[in-house]
This record gives sequence, C-alpha cells and structure tokens, in this order.
Amino acid sequence: MTAPARPRRGFGRVVGASLIGTTVEWYDFFLYGSAAALVFPALFFPDSSEFAGTLLSFGTYAVGFAARPIGALVFGHFGDRVGRKKLLVISLLMMGGATFAIGLLPTFGTVGVLAPALLVTLRLVQGFALGGEWGGAVLLVSEHGKPENRGFWSSWPQAGAPAGNLLATGVLALLAAFQSDAAFESWGWRIPFLLSAVLILVGLFVRLSVSESPVFLEAQRLAAQQAAESGVAETPPLLTVLSRYKREVLVAMGARIAENVSFYLLTVFSLSYLTKAQGAESSFGLNALVLASLVHLVTIPLWGALSDRVGRRPVYLFGAVGIGAWAFALFGLLDADSFWTSVFAITVGLLFHGAMYGPQAAFFAELFGTKSRYTGVGIGSQLASLVAGAPAPLLALALLGSFEDPNPTAVSVYLLVCAVVTVVAVLTYGETRTRDLAADHAVVLKGARRPVDHV
Repeated sequence: MTAPARPRRGFGRVVGASLIGTTVEWYDFFLYGSAAALVFPALFFPDSSEFAGTLLSFGTYAVGFAARPIGALVFGHFGDRVGRKKLLVISLLMMGGATFAIGLLPTFGTVGVLAPALLVTLRLVQGFALGGEWGGAVLLVSEHGKPENRGFWSSWPQAGAPAGNLLATGVLALLAAFQSDAAFESWGWRIPFLLSAVLILVGLFVRLSVSESPVFLEAQRLAAQQAAESGVAETPPLLTVLSRYKREVLVAMGARIAENVSFYLLTVFSLSYLTKAQGAESSFGLNALVLASLVHLVTIPLWGALSDRVGRRPVYLFGAVGIGAWAFALFGLLDADSFWTSVFAITVGLLFHGAMYGPQAAFFAELFGTKSRYTGVGIGSQLASLVAGAPAPLLALALLGSFEDPNPTAVSVYLLVCAVVTVVAVLTYGETRTRDLAADHAVVLKGARRPVDHV
C-alpha cells in the first residue's frame, strides 16, 4: 500500500486539532465508563448488591446516550448553518466542564440520593456535547482534504476515540497501581476527572487556531446567493435530511450497530467481566485495555487508508463479519489467570472494530450533501448510539445473568446479531469513496424539488 500524500501545512493543523479535540472529549466520556465499571457502584449505589449496583451504575452510563441525538440535532442544525468550527469549540467546553464537575461531586454517603441525581445530570451534559462533537470533527477533516486520501485523513479524528480511552484507562491504571483500593475509592478516582480541565485548555487552544471548512464556506456562499436571487429561504437542514436522505440515515444507523456495541463491550463491559466474574484485580483489566487500545489507536488510520484503495464497503464488511465471529472466542479468552491471553482477546476484538471505525468517517460524510451533512451524519450516528451503545453494557450484564454463574455465550449471540444487522446495512448501499464532497452543496430552497443521487 502506498503512503497517502502528505497534507498541506494548514490541513495538517486541521487534522491535529480534530484529533486532539476528539481525544479530549472521548477521554471525558470513557473515563466515566471506566469509573462506572470500577468505583461508581460503591460510591453512588452502596445500598445495592454488587451486581445490582453495577447495573445501576451502567444505567447512569447509558443515560448519556439519551442526550446524544438531541445534541446531534442542535449542533448539526447550527453547524450546517454557521459552520463546523464554532460548534466544535462549544462542545469541547461543555464536555470538559461536566467532567470536571463530576470530579467534585459528593457521594451517596455525604448527600444521599442527591449524589446519583447530580451524576445523571452531568452525564446528560456529557452526552449532549458528544452528540455534537463527532460529526463536526470528522467533517472538518473530510471537507478540508483531498478525495483520494479522504479515508486515511478523516480516520485520524476517529483515532481520538481509542486515544481518549487509552488516556482515561492509563490514568486510572496508574492511580490503581500506586494507590490502595481504599484510597482510590475514597479520593483517587477524582483526579482523572479534575485533570480534564488541563486537557480542555490544550484542546481549546488548538481548535481555535484552525480555519473553517472550505467546502462548507462555498456551500454557504451559494446558499446566500440563491436565497437572495429567489427571495426564498433555505430549507432547514433537518427537513432536508428527512425528505431527501432517509435511506442514508438508515444505512448509517445500521452500519453503526455492530461497531458501537462491540466497542462498549470491549472497553466497558470487559472490565466488569474480568474484575467481577473472573475475580481479577482492577489493574489487571485496566492494563490489558491500555495495551489493546494502543494497538487500536495505531491501526485505525491504516484501515482508513486501506478503504481509500479497495473501498469503504470491503473494509467495513471485514470488520463486521470478523467481530461477529470473534464474539464466541472473546469471553473464553478473557481469563483472570492469564494476562496476555486477555490482552489478545481484547486486541483482536478492537482490530475488527477498527476495520469498521476507520473508514466510517469518510463513508458517512459521503452519504450527505454539504448543507445538511453535519445534521445527517449526527442523526444517523447518534440515533444508532442510543439504540446500540447505550444499552450495550446493560444488556450484556442482563444476558450474563450473574457474576457467580455467568452465561457469556448469550452475550456472544447478542454481538453476533448486531454484526448481522451491520452487514445487511452496508450491503444495501453502494461504494461511496469516489464521491466529491464539493460537487454537491445540497443547497435546497423551501418548496424546491431536487433529486438525490442514491447508490
């Protein structure tokens, strides 16, 4: 495989800003997931059994996903109207503020039921911000870059997910290694949340230095020109998506099912399975996840580059079929008595996930026109997160049955079903890698009729 062309200096800054920004936001989001698996049950639901407390903790984790489609709608609307950059700055500040505040929360032992109520509220803010973050970050890169290397460069913001997870898990693993369990549960868990303030300042500085998407600016100019000439206002982005891109939204949702579920099972549920069902120490699962996430981070851009050569569909399908098959090996290899076997199990799962996640940014961007792209990408991806990623740890835990007599086969079947849904969704749509994002500005005036190029 030949190396992708080097980006222009300004474009390199755009890629770097998107990667750093998404890393910070995913750090905040995944930090919550790790804490929900390890310490929140005892801190916020101490009156429940270990299994019930974990279930309630994962319930607060899922709440964040409920706000993500709302965030996608709000950020998508304004992102398609005023630009990608402004909305990305707002999402970063919202996410960082909520995460920092979680680090200051009183626990159940101090304020009773007010503690989990505040936790849920801040989790909703996190979800709302992240719902608007992902689409804007990948579009800023996709719309700046060249079509022939779009898969590679737009996969870098995708790498922010494992980078954020690696950072969050690494900080927790470091604290767990140098603190007693009692100290970590008492106050040590707060440190990673409070560190978010430093990361937000770094991300904000970088994001403010990049330029707006040239593809969007041109589409915005055309929209203003057409509205001035016709005297008719532009159709709101949401109405354009619902009237012209229904099929594309469904394809994006279906494509995300296996990707989303597998990721949260591999990075959140696996921690509970190892520590509670297998009896491993917290540091065991965290260290295994750190190593697997490092491989995941490095390989995501490679999958994106491969999709530039062979197409989005073949790479995406490889990942979906692979994770469906690996589901039945995963839990047998997660073993508290064998660290490297557990690392191998999670790593292979994340490699299959990366084959879906790497080309996903370019694939979804290619589904929609410019002036409704932020909205379309946001709706498709975040509605899928609501029905897939949000309940994934909860459903997996319910299917597992108990920590004393677990049934991991049921969880494997669940992941297989999700993989089948994704395979069907991707097969129903044609290849998109040759599409020029600047060719269709999707400026639609109210009452206008314009055909959509379906594949």
